[in-house]
Amino acid sequence: MEAGKISLFFIALIPPDPIAEEVKAFKELAASRFHSKRALSSPAHITLQPPFSWSEERLGELTGLLADFVKTAAPFQQELRNFDCFKPRVIFVGIVLHEALLDLVVRLKTRLTPLLGEAAIDTRPYHPHMTVAFKDLKPYWFYRAWEHFSRQSYVRYFQAEALYLLKHNGREWEVVRRFGFEQ
Repeated sequence: MEAGKISLFFIALIPPDPIAEEVKAFKELAASRFHSKRALSSPAHITLQPPFSWSEERLGELTGLLADFVKTAAPFQQELRNFDCFKPRVIFVGIVLHEALLDLVVRLKTRLTPLLGEAAIDTRPYHPHMTVAFKDLKPYWFYRAWEHFSRQSYVRYFQAEALYLLKHNGREWEVVRRFGFEQ
């Protein structure tokens, strides 16, 4: 580990493999058919804390905080429902926002703010989603992709049992560590 190296991290829920593979297939379809491959650079996930810069030297502080935080977190059932979009650039699997997920996000933000600082905390209203296509999805292709995905029904449930710390390695996002809920 280099002294003083700063890396990009984010914190998320990751669905189990069967759902993750289905979402990956949606991303692959978006890449091959609608020319949007950027979403393939991360595993299927629901962002809890958007990307932030953090010193590798202080990684122990961050992982310690997360290990302590999950001691107060209980597993909950998470529902994925159909597709939605942020016109004209993002298509995603819809996430049902219920009390358990919202509570987890609010409590995590409260714990992270003293460590990361106000600037690293997203102040926009929380709108959970599981990205299928974004950033490199051109408006021309967005409308064709949205026509395709908006017609599909997709409903899945999974037990959210952990949060994950992910790090950008320069090409893609990798899981650094899983933090299992302990309650």
